[in-house]
Amino acid sequence: MADDPVLVLDPTASDHHAEHRALRARGPATRVDILGVTAWSVSDPGLLKQLLTSPHISKNARAHWPGFDDALATWPLALWVAVDNMFTAYGSDHRRLRRMIAPAFSARRVTALQADIEALVTGILDPLDALPAGAVVDLRERLAYPLPIAVVSRLMGVPEEQHAQFRTLVDRIFATTLSADEAAKNTAAVYDLLSELIESKRARPEDDMTSLLIATRDEEGDGDALSDSELRDTLLLMISAGYETTVNVIDQAVTSLLADPAQLAHVRTGRCTWHDIVEETLRHEPAVKHLPLRYALQDIPLPDGPVIRTGDAILASYAAANRHPSLHGDTADEFDATRPSKEHLAFGHGVHFCLGAPLARLEVETALRLLFERFPDMELAVPVAELAPYPTLISNGHTFLPVRLKPDGDVPR
Repeated sequence: MADDPVLVLDPTASDHHAEHRALRARGPATRVDILGVTAWSVSDPGLLKQLLTSPHISKNARAHWPGFDDALATWPLALWVAVDNMFTAYGSDHRRLRRMIAPAFSARRVTALQADIEALVTGILDPLDALPAGAVVDLRERLAYPLPIAVVSRLMGVPEEQHAQFRTLVDRIFATTLSADEAAKNTAAVYDLLSELIESKRARPEDDMTSLLIATRDEEGDGDALSDSELRDTLLLMISAGYETTVNVIDQAVTSLLADPAQLAHVRTGRCTWHDIVEETLRHEPAVKHLPLRYALQDIPLPDGPVIRTGDAILASYAAANRHPSLHGDTADEFDATRPSKEHLAFGHGVHFCLGAPLARLEVETALRLLFERFPDMELAVPVAELAPYPTLISNGHTFLPVRLKPDGDVPR
C-alpha cells in the first residue's frame, strides 16, 4: 500500500524467495529501494504484462526519468539505464534497433546452430567423462559457463583470447554488491574491450554479427545506421545477454532435476519432454529476478489504490511474478515439469521480449539432454540447501554447483 515503508531489496539476494513473497504480500506493486534508488516493484503478472505493453511506459531514462543524472553519478547500476541500445530505447528508436538485430536470431539461423551446439556440448562433456568415479565437479563452472560463452562468441566473432575477459566484466555488470566507483571502473574496462573488438573487426571483417553491424554502421547515407555508441552498446547487449542469462538457466535446471529425481523420471518415461523441463525452469527459477528499469510517462492508478506518478521508476520483478498464485495457484512454488501451464515472464513481454529466447532455449535443452544421456546417475555432491545463491538481485543462479557425474558406491552419500 502507499503508506507502507519502502522495502529495501537485499543486494546479495541471500533469501530471494522470502523477499519475493514479501513483495507479493504488499500488493500488485510496491515501492522498493534498489541500491539507493526508489522504484515500484511490480510482482503481479497481470499488471506487469499490462505495463510492459503500455505506450505510457518507457525504458529511455535520459528522456523520461528525472533521477537519471543523479543515477549516473551515484548509482552502482548506472550502466543499466545509460546504455545506448534497444534495451533502453523507446518507440521508433527501439523499432529501428530491434529491426537491425532480429535477423541474427531468425528461426532459420537458430535451427542451423543445432549441430554446432551439440558439438560444443560434446566437447565440454568429453573431459568430464574421463574423470574417475566419485570425482566432484562444479557443473556451473564446467558446463553452464563455457557453453553460452562459446555460442555467443561464435555468433559475435569474439576471439577465444577475449572470452575470459568478457566473462569477468559481464559478471560484474550483473553484480549488485559493487560500489558506484567499482562499477564505473568495470564499465570503462568493458568499453575498452569492446572498442578493441570493433577495431579488430573493422580491420579484418569476418562472417559474424559484429562485422555485419560494423558494416551497417559504416554505410554512407543510411539514416537508420547505428551511431558509434549504439554499435558499442548493441555489442555489449548481445554478448552479455547471450551469455549471463543462459548460464543461470542451465544451472537452475540441473539443480531442480537433481534435487527431485522424480522430475528426471518424467522425461525418461515420456511424461514430459526436455522442452517442458526448460520451460518449467524458466518459470520456477528465471535467469533474471529483477530487471531495471522502466519509467511512467503519466500517472498510473494501481488496482489497490496507490498511483505510480509520472517519472517514477518501475522495476519488473519477473521471478516474483512467475510464482504468483494468480498464475499457478497453490503449487506455484513447486517445480513440476508436467504442469499443464508453464506460463512465465522469464524473457519479458511485449516489444522488449528477448530476441535471443529461441537460442537460449536451444542451448539449455541441448545441454540437458546430452548431459543426462552421458551421466544418467549424476547426483548432487552437497544437500541442495547448501547451494549458495549467486550474490546479486538481478541474476538468479548459484555460486557453485558441485555434482558427482559418476557416483562411486564407496563414496558416502
